[in-house]
Parts: sequence; C-alpha cells; structure tokens
Amino acid sequence: MAEKKKFTLEYEVKSSPRILYSFISEPNGLSQWFADDVVFRDQVYTFTWDDEQLKAKLVSIKENKLVKFKWIDDEPQCYFEMEIVQDELTNDVALSITDFSTEETLSEKKLIWDNQIDYLISVLGA
Repeated sequence: MAEKKKFTLEYEVKSSPRILYSFISEPNGLSQWFADDVVFRDQVYTFTWDDEQLKAKLVSIKENKLVKFKWIDDEPQCYFEMEIVQDELTNDVALSITDFSTEETLSEKKLIWDNQIDYLISVLGA
C-alpha cells in the first residue's frame, strides 16, 4: 500500500471566524457543505455521501480556531484538520486544510477540497 503524505491547502474565506467555525465544527454546519448528512453520537462523527458512510473521531478542537478529525478506518498517523487563520494586520480570514493522500490520489484529493470549499463559500454567501 502506498504511503500517505501530509498536504496543506489554504483558501481565503470572507467570513468571520465565529461563523466559519460553526460550519467546520457542528454537524448541522458540516452537512450544509462537507457531506450529505453528518451525525454526531458517542464522540464519533458519521459522514454520509450518497450511499457511503465514513466515521471520524474528533481529536482536537479549539473554539473559533480549528477542528481535527481522525478517520476511524484510516492509518494511525492520518487525520484531516480545518484551521481558521486570521491575518493580524488585514483581518483577512483563510481556511487551512491539512489532509493526507498517496501520490496517486493527491491531485484528485486537492480537487475534492477545492470543490468542497467553493461550495462552503457559496453557502456562506462570502
């Protein structure tokens, strides 16, 4: 099995960190742009796309700053993280995504994130 490597993407988002945070941390917010349905039960998030379900544990959370999930079926070192980054001078807000992928699936995975974040920005009206 090919080794997964960490990659980071950053997207400018015209939103307040507080509003953006609710879209990356709460099941209701996540189900508006990230997955078709999101259920949180017993510290596990169940993400549903079409007929596929993936479960993730919330490993780290900092209010109005970041959420870090670990896919239950994935390799031990792999996770995905969404971090809100605010420029101290301009107050511009960006969403930094950290994820893992094999070399073969990297461009596809980046495209998926690009599309998801575009959708998030349209949901936010930003």
